[in-house]
Amino acid sequence: MARPRRIVLVRHGESIGNADDSVYEREPDHALALTEQGWAQAEETGKALREVFGRERVSVYVSPYRRTHETLRAFHLDPELIRIREEPRLREQDWGNWQDRDGVRLQKAYRDAYGHFFYRFAQGESGADVYDRVGGFLESLFRSFEDPDHPPNVLLVTHGLAMRLFCMRWFHWTVAEFESLSNPGNGEVRMLVLGSDGKYTLDRPFERWRDPEPYGITG
Repeated sequence: MARPRRIVLVRHGESIGNADDSVYEREPDHALALTEQGWAQAEETGKALREVFGRERVSVYVSPYRRTHETLRAFHLDPELIRIREEPRLREQDWGNWQDRDGVRLQKAYRDAYGHFFYRFAQGESGADVYDRVGGFLESLFRSFEDPDHPPNVLLVTHGLAMRLFCMRWFHWTVAEFESLSNPGNGEVRMLVLGSDGKYTLDRPFERWRDPEPYGITG
């Protein structure tokens, strides 16, 4: 099995929805573009990634949303060194179709009280739903490692929640541990690095907004 040396997770740059949440009332979530600042964030992240990858090949998976595609474009990776696959399972959590701003704010308050992992948005998904599809993608990713010519790097251009849930599944974090973690910022990177012991470690932790509150011994 040709396991990659690095699995790099990147959150998209700032989108117009990050800057103004009223836009969700008139534009689909998947169609939201990057702001000028979002492009700058992505270009800065791209500089760092090009230094990390050097002239090594990269297998790229990108969420089907406009903001993730634009983020990837801003990285300016050498097209001769990358293979790109759009991966719908890495999309943003579904919060419903047209989103009423006040309604979403109320649901976010409910989610904060109920729990980010289990709360399901009306006509949308829970964190647990996203965990299941990210887990399905991870199984497909493992199968791709069976290719003896698999690139030494994997790059996922996705969303903050998907990044945390990918790591939760990979490292077998508990729900309580997940609930304590904050989203990475726009354009932020987390990297799983293969060690000499054959195990992956996270290059830096996600910030915590509280201590985990487990129900039992698994925490």
